[in-house]
Amino acid sequence: MSRINQQIKSFKATAFHNGKFVPVSDETLKGQWSVVFFYPADFTFVCPTELGDLADNYAEFQKMGVEIYAVSTDTHFTHKAWHDSSETIGKIRYPMVGDPTGTISRNFDVMIESEGLADRGTFVIDPDGKIQIVEITAGGIGRDASELLRKVKAAQYVASHPGEVCPAKWKEGDATLAPSLDLVGKI
Repeated sequence: MSRINQQIKSFKATAFHNGKFVPVSDETLKGQWSVVFFYPADFTFVCPTELGDLADNYAEFQKMGVEIYAVSTDTHFTHKAWHDSSETIGKIRYPMVGDPTGTISRNFDVMIESEGLADRGTFVIDPDGKIQIVEITAGGIGRDASELLRKVKAAQYVASHPGEVCPAKWKEGDATLAPSLDLVGKI
């Protein structure tokens, strides 16, 4: 079953955020655009490159009104230890959510049950708590924050411009399409 336009499921967790442990829930995500960024585990190899890339682009996400939530099946305590011990992870200013029970990972259908770890899943959630973008990659394939930024901009544009859609490779300021009978077979 497709997760697109599905309401996120209820969850409660604790995150390490800006030097503190803070509660995070499905309700926390509502009212703003959010990226829920699952990764397999702290203290690994591809994961810190992805999280560091997000940290380097975090200000741009914030300008767009988007909060990032990094989620792994590690605890919030482990997130703090990793943040304190890694120069790359030390740059992170977005919440790092602990999911040691796997509830959130299962809610988003990214749990690798045999390993107790999450797949590399990226979910863009609109202010109503509905999933607008889903991307899941294999464990050895790192994601690119600049491509995620482009996709979030497209999702925000489409949400605020009913009747318009963003074509392939669309970038902010580019022409969009207005689907109609006149366009059929002309693209």
